[in-house]
Amino acid sequence: MKIDQLKARLNKDRPMTTITLRMPVDVVEDLKRVAPVLGFSGYQGLLKAYVGQGLRSDLERLDNDAVTALVSSLKRHGVSEDVITEALNEVTHG
Repeated sequence: MKIDQLKARLNKDRPMTTITLRMPVDVVEDLKRVAPVLGFSGYQGLLKAYVGQGLRSDLERLDNDAVTALVSSLKRHGVSEDVITEALNEVTHG
């Protein structure tokens, strides 16, 4: 995830929306039981944490897939491994 996106996600004043989600009753009961054990005051916070964790994982995987595809394309176009490595280091380490 890009630094700007991460900073935006950490902003507590982000706009929110309400959604309706149908879930099995037993799943909601399990969330209610697990939430306080994990330090959440309610199951909705735990549910948000689970969604956020999965979303970050998937976004990272998608970003890595895009980077891998770009590196492969650059290699096919004759860009040297050294140039690609240097560019990746600039992007990831500033």
